[in-house]
Amino acid sequence: MLSFLTNSRTALRQALPWLLLVAGLALPPLFTSQSWLLAYLAQTATMIVFALSFNLLLGETGLLSFGHAVYAGLGVYAAAQIFNQYPVPLPLLPLIGGVSAVLAAVVFGFFSTRRVSTTFAMITLAIGELVAAAVWLVPGWFGGEGGVPIDQASGPVIFGLNFGPSIQAYVLIAGWCVLACIAMFVFSRMPFVRVANAVRDNPVRAAAIGFDPRRVRFAMVIVAAFFAGVAGGLGLINVELASAEGVGLARSGSVLIAAVIGGTAEFFGPVLGAVVLTFFSLAVGSVSLVWVAYLGLFFVWVAVVAPKALGGLYCCMIARRLRGYRVCIVRRWRVDAGDHHRYGTRLCAAVR
Repeated sequence: MLSFLTNSRTALRQALPWLLLVAGLALPPLFTSQSWLLAYLAQTATMIVFALSFNLLLGETGLLSFGHAVYAGLGVYAAAQIFNQYPVPLPLLPLIGGVSAVLAAVVFGFFSTRRVSTTFAMITLAIGELVAAAVWLVPGWFGGEGGVPIDQASGPVIFGLNFGPSIQAYVLIAGWCVLACIAMFVFSRMPFVRVANAVRDNPVRAAAIGFDPRRVRFAMVIVAAFFAGVAGGLGLINVELASAEGVGLARSGSVLIAAVIGGTAEFFGPVLGAVVLTFFSLAVGSVSLVWVAYLGLFFVWVAVVAPKALGGLYCCMIARRLRGYRVCIVRRWRVDAGDHHRYGTRLCAAVR
């Protein structure tokens, strides 16, 4: 009986974040289809994928990158150019962005992963500034100040959908978000990621047992870049524009803040951070120009109150709730067995 209750509690704890994610993306459009709500949810879904891709570097491999937006931004530009020149279906834009980001990661990751720690962070910062400058130096491909716009309804019609209405585009973004989250969750449970954790914690010992830390870091940069490119493709579907803002330092800093606020130890930590960051940038930013100051105060509060960030705080709250339910169920079983007065009183106390 106790084993069954323990397994049920574990299954509920693992399934609850997925249920909340799907409900948060699917339920609001059922009650209203206002454009501002769909845009808000679409940007949240995009940031969720972007933050989870960044956590593959910071949380799983221990690589602090200041230029992660490079892969998302280059993926956006490549997807926009291909979509404007060829009859590519709109649902394939995230995949095109991911593949394009992988090609960029093969080049940039080859140089950046030769060093670790602070040196790696500075190399990624330099790469980010280099790409940001190239946006203005090569206006023929990057579009200069105006960027590269697309018309999401100009692509081929699929199953009677041209993705012109905002609700169709949002369903596409939400579907890709859930699919990318599942893919990253499955990947994070693979043995290769355990090797990346070993390289993060003790690269010398990992090398001693036969793993090349540099190759492991290089592979993780490529995988993280792919999902960053997918996030860039989702953002392109949402705003229909590839601009220089997508490759800048501010974009890389925002995903870093989202990952740190949410927590890198739990898989769904960056998801919480992405939701919080989007709330501050859109909801709070619409009523106050100093929303960044409020975000900074919230960041300080999280660092003081919850050292394990929002992800760790959420896991502690869920564990306490489920522990209380376990006590309640066990006491009820003992009530049925006998000794009604003694255990019945404890059951009432547990319920309250």
